[in-house]
Amino acid sequence: MHNADKIFLIGFMGSGKTTAGRRLASSLEWDFVDLDELIEKDKGMPVAELFESFGEDWFRIVESETLRRTGELSNTVISTGGGTPCFFENMNFMIRNGITVYLRMTPENLARRLSRESSGRPLLKGIAKKDLPQFIADKLSEREHWYSMAEIISDTAAENFSHLLSLIKNRLSN
Repeated sequence: MHNADKIFLIGFMGSGKTTAGRRLASSLEWDFVDLDELIEKDKGMPVAELFESFGEDWFRIVESETLRRTGELSNTVISTGGGTPCFFENMNFMIRNGITVYLRMTPENLARRLSRESSGRPLLKGIAKKDLPQFIADKLSEREHWYSMAEIISDTAAENFSHLLSLIKNRLSN
């Protein structure tokens, strides 16, 4: 078994990881860390600019290094980037170091959300709104292998926050 003093939220961009993470941390009286915000603070520029300036490969290395630093934290909810679980054994790191929670949404629901807020999302740069649902479906298909390894899978559109909180509290008490 692994530590239960960290909760790693994973899922596609726009699935509500940061919002849910802040609420979970508040409800549990834990700290909250957004991995992208930590990277931005460390590097002094937004993720979108880092992506554009240095490329995705460089970003994924920095992201993985930053994730590893969260291993030192306790009683912390950590919101990860959408691609974080898919690189450098990051998913296995999260499984060994905390409870992993996949906030799952359908490509259609994600497309609705992301079409309103696609600026600042490097992977969506240059994707036309009409192509967004298929792009998301393709990316989800690539990432599902890692996402589905999560200990808790929550269909965020279908389940309410109190249900997710009860699943996590139940897991923490075991």
